Amino acid sequence: MSLQTANGKKLYIQEVAPRDGFQNEKQFIDTDRKIAFVDRLSDAGYAKIEVTSFVSPKAIPALRDAEEVMRRIRRNPDVVYAALVPNVRGAERAMDCEVDEINLVMSASETHNVANLRMTRAQSLAQLADVIASVSRERVAINVSLSTVFGCPMEGDVDPYQVFELAARFAALGVHGVTLCDTTGMAYPSQVARIAREARKLFPTLTLTLHFHDTRGMALANTLAALDEGIDRFDASLGGLGGCPYAPGASGNACTEDLVHMLNLMGYDTGIEEHTLLDVASGLPELVGHALPSHLSKAGLRSRRHPAPGSRPTP
Repeated sequence: MSLQTANGKKLYIQEVAPRDGFQNEKQFIDTDRKIAFVDRLSDAGYAKIEVTSFVSPKAIPALRDAEEVMRRIRRNPDVVYAALVPNVRGAERAMDCEVDEINLVMSASETHNVANLRMTRAQSLAQLADVIASVSRERVAINVSLSTVFGCPMEGDVDPYQVFELAARFAALGVHGVTLCDTTGMAYPSQVARIAREARKLFPTLTLTLHFHDTRGMALANTLAALDEGIDRFDASLGGLGGCPYAPGASGNACTEDLVHMLNLMGYDTGIEEHTLLDVASGLPELVGHALPSHLSKAGLRSRRHPAPGSRPTP
């Protein structure tokens, strides 16, 4: 898409670091600091923030404070606050905390679904159908994230029509949106374009989101390919935080600040101001206790200026 046609087009950036990122951290992040982090994100211009996950604390100890975090964050009416739920009990906990959206997860790949969820795809479908039925009368949006859409590290290529069949089954159950996830960074631009184009054609009433990882350095290129096919919603993680513990070779998510910087330069309306985002990102390495792969945090904005190098000494 050219800069001229991109100019002013509204995009929706959805932050996943508080859930997708924090769940992989070995060091437990203090509850008060999680809340303060989400509150700062709430002022940054995001369309959606995935705050936490209502899974068993034994399964993901890093998010054992889900209820407290969800209840104590400061809600911005312009932001959708989402949470991942794995089952009916998780949905009940999320409803008690008045989430705006529940996010359901399963894999397009049978092998990854068993590794990640300890269930076959058929079992996952049945369990998630129960979740959808349990919240269908609630005033809450339902999104399903399909993992390994663009490839599985154990099985290799995944048939796109296998993905579309799953999406169709969830659409029939009443979900509002589907996220197509590049769980291990196996996606490449022409593949993304084909799948995004067909998904938009098959599911015109669903809200479609693309979720890329930068494992092989192609997250931004894949984003551009999806934009060319009319996709306007993207997950990203501040600092590039996150990954998948059940997907060999998976590294962090698409980095929010790198993504927003590129899109803003191209003339898209992301709703996010880069200086604000970098200010929040600057405290993230200290929060998680390690360095992060963000390019923008290292290099600064394109508009950054440096003093001219001093003259070389005369021999």
